[in-house]
Amino acid sequence: MRILTALAAATVVVAAFTTPAHAAGPLGEAGGTLALPLHDAVQVLAAAEESRAGYQRSSFRHWVDVDKDGCSTRNEVLLEEAFLAPEQTVPCRLTGGEWYSAYDNLYISSPSGLDIDHLVPLAEAWDSGASAWTPAEREAYANDLGDERSLIAVSARSNRSKADQDPAEWLPTYAPYHCQYLTDWVATKLRWQLTVDNAERDTLTNAVADCPNIPVEVTFAR
Repeated sequence: MRILTALAAATVVVAAFTTPAHAAGPLGEAGGTLALPLHDAVQVLAAAEESRAGYQRSSFRHWVDVDKDGCSTRNEVLLEEAFLAPEQTVPCRLTGGEWYSAYDNLYISSPSGLDIDHLVPLAEAWDSGASAWTPAEREAYANDLGDERSLIAVSARSNRSKADQDPAEWLPTYAPYHCQYLTDWVATKLRWQLTVDNAERDTLTNAVADCPNIPVEVTFAR
């Protein structure tokens, strides 16, 4: 299961964020950092209407070999998240191993039973601002190994149940994971400076009210 980790880089801790919560402007530049309590972090997310116009999954080139080591992004996540390491053969073929699917509290013992979920789905990212990005930015988003919250190995069944839905429409079936999921959702949207629509903001605001108000720390990707 993915957990929130402290960033090594210095963070800008914002006790009273002066930009209006519904502002559409950027929070910072790529490589910059932000740290806010969870409840405040939700309110910093810019609000905007969503549009699916022009979306194609192929607009996000994914599962590339970012570091040219022979392993695709999918396999990099599987290797990182396995609590029982799979056997690896050239060219990065994985067999065996064991993983925990936090969405539905299942243990899975084969890579074929897992999907790598974009925590904020590609279509949702498109709706929330990625439609205006360059192809290179969309590829970087789809293969984001720079923040462990962006991609997560889960059961194929749970991932396909989620599809492209946001938290206003879908939450993991395993209720004890809800707060972690919502926190990671907020962090990913902040990292990529993606917007939220009104229903999403309302759901996040209400849902995280019962969650620990822990710091959400991000490094901006763009």
